[in-house]
Amino acid sequence: MTTTAAFKPLRIGNLSIGFPIVQAALSGYSDLPMRVIARRHGASYTLCEVMLDQFLVALTKRQKTKHFLEIHPDEPPVAGQLMGAEPEQFAAGAKKLAEAGFNVIDVNFGCPVKKVLGRCRGGFHLSQPEVAIEILRRTRDIVPEHIPVTVKMRRGIDDSAESRDRFFQILDGAVDAGLAAATVHGRTVQQRYIGPSRWQFLREVKEHVGDSFTLLGSGDLFSAQDCFEMMGQTGVDGVTVARGAIGNPWIFEQARALAAGEPLPLPPTLHRQAAVIREHYELCERTYGVTRAPLLMRKFCIKYSQSHPQHETVRAAIVRLKTKAELNSVLTQFYQHDAPGRYVPREIHGGQKEC
Repeated sequence: MTTTAAFKPLRIGNLSIGFPIVQAALSGYSDLPMRVIARRHGASYTLCEVMLDQFLVALTKRQKTKHFLEIHPDEPPVAGQLMGAEPEQFAAGAKKLAEAGFNVIDVNFGCPVKKVLGRCRGGFHLSQPEVAIEILRRTRDIVPEHIPVTVKMRRGIDDSAESRDRFFQILDGAVDAGLAAATVHGRTVQQRYIGPSRWQFLREVKEHVGDSFTLLGSGDLFSAQDCFEMMGQTGVDGVTVARGAIGNPWIFEQARALAAGEPLPLPPTLHRQAAVIREHYELCERTYGVTRAPLLMRKFCIKYSQSHPQHETVRAAIVRLKTKAELNSVLTQFYQHDAPGRYVPREIHGGQKEC
């Protein structure tokens, strides 16, 4: 087991985060309910799912969309993440996030989804350093000085020398523009979510920026041990857990136990799992309303079911969920009698869009 004694409390600009294992931004997942559950289980900091600058600028306080800018009292510090194509509008979107009360503004230069790249957003910016740096400068200029601005990147468009040079040009531009931190995913944009995350590259990046600039690592973090392994191997200041946290908020309390020198906690029992599913559902219902909550919650319940020893049977029941009553029926059928849970196997993680 990697020792945790050398890991320092995480800071992002003037913001003291503390525990250096945080929840990443996940498109379609890291909404208010998921973030709150993560915070209540030990995540020191969370990032909202990425939002488009055009959407943010046009966003009103209509009931159907107000949740995008809603922050629960339990969750600060929390970051708002955005992406876009054009520097001026990007900055306007960042201002909207700052006005909504997000503690950090995170710029997305990492999303590898094809339709995002086709619209010159997300990871596409790693191919055009001048535009990328202009976005970072304008965003830093428009966001109030006391709110840190950060950037999420992948290690490049591909593995070419030109792509590597552009990555470091943008990273240096971020430092010069006054950004507080960067999160680097160890895969290229071209890789998307396929193949291993290259942790060695994170070590190179940390050596490049030194101790004066905060660097977080991302990619292939599916257990508490993985988080400490990444920090130990690469020297990054913290890590962001993405797919490994969906339906598995216990990863954060497990990491805290290891950091305290305690044994790895046992997987959550069925009663603990059921209690968190109910808690998550109530947050979902309060956020989206009674009608929308069941279908929105289904994808999370599928992930929660992976901790159940009869996971395949439970999942088959969950995929048909359409009402709260049906969820309660599943919980009664499969979670009524307490029993040990299981750690989620690494091979089942996949499909979620870490942006």
